[in-house]
Amino acid sequence: MQYEIISTGSKGNAVVLEKSILIDAGVSWKALKPYVRDLQIVLLTHCHQDHFLPSTIRRLAAERPCCRFGCGEWMVSMLVDAGVQKKNIAVFEFDKSYGLQVSGTEGYKFEMFPLFHDVENAGFKIDIFRKGRAFYATDTSKILTEAKDYDLYLVEANYEDEEAQERIDQQIIDGKDFIHEYKAMRNHMSEKDAIDFITANAGAKSEYVLMHVHEAKEDKGDGSRD
Repeated sequence: MQYEIISTGSKGNAVVLEKSILIDAGVSWKALKPYVRDLQIVLLTHCHQDHFLPSTIRRLAAERPCCRFGCGEWMVSMLVDAGVQKKNIAVFEFDKSYGLQVSGTEGYKFEMFPLFHDVENAGFKIDIFRKGRAFYATDTSKILTEAKDYDLYLVEANYEDEEAQERIDQQIIDGKDFIHEYKAMRNHMSEKDAIDFITANAGAKSEYVLMHVHEAKEDKGDGSRD
């Protein structure tokens, strides 16, 4: 499956699948612009600015008025405020499959599932006709759904357990607040949890990318950004 990770992590999040599907839009218009011409649908997970940048959404809605936006009910008012017409918003419910026929494509199927963060959040299972299936889950403390033998897994691996605990221990020794480290562990997936999920679900030919990792430890698995 063809994919391009425009950005991942606290600096911003945006991933393009098969040139036509954008997952999250937490990057500048300048970063997104090279991909805009072919976009058919944008999937949005939650309201944090590194996943949903209103200025970018507003420009995208103006430049691509035929583009669809898929999300949970909690994102609708933010999309409307950002200039997206309601007729272009597909509202998904958890754990239901939605088939969308979009002009110029052979069709997509989407399933939205709940994730566990400090705001309402969702992941997506995506089936692109004749292209394959992708799984996307970031900004969550755990994943409670199965996704067997997908072609591509994009899964958060925000921290290593031992490293995070060492930082907390050092903060305690230094008499400093460790709330940032605690929140990261409470609201995000560890590398071990991500690998465990992928190992339990991936097939022999699956590709994966660990998302939100520290830059120096970025692991693209056996996947290539072809």
